[in-house]
Amino acid sequence: MGLTPGYPSSVDGPMAFPSQAWFDEFRTHINASDEYREAAADWEGDIAFLIKAEPDKGVPTDVWGWLDLWHGECRGAGLIDEARASNAAYGITAPYTRWKDVLLGDLDPIKGMMQGKLKVRGDLPTIVRQVRAATELVRLTGEVPTAFPDEAR
Repeated sequence: MGLTPGYPSSVDGPMAFPSQAWFDEFRTHINASDEYREAAADWEGDIAFLIKAEPDKGVPTDVWGWLDLWHGECRGAGLIDEARASNAAYGITAPYTRWKDVLLGDLDPIKGMMQGKLKVRGDLPTIVRQVRAATELVRLTGEVPTAFPDEAR
């Protein structure tokens, strides 16, 4: 996936998902987005993402990702351990292939939460009220040059 002109990038090629480099680049895109800043102006809380292992897809162990989102800004992003994830205001859990569907735009995250395809810890009504911000976050994932472990180069 390529970058949209005008969005900063510190990379020349795709980054493995999930990885620290991928989350760092995602943070860059979030903070460069006026649309996200406006849509998430009243959002407060960090989110931990559990990407459940699928060894046959190239993800041999569970991986925890994290975004510290505060009033339209991403104050931090990266890979974290389970202990830190348990302290996040929100948690979203799904197998790797389901997260891939979200990143590719094949699964709307709000619908996925409502259908139980993405398991949520935290106040779901608050998340649902942030549909514009969630939609913009998903759009921004598409701007991060991504290499999926189950796709041959």
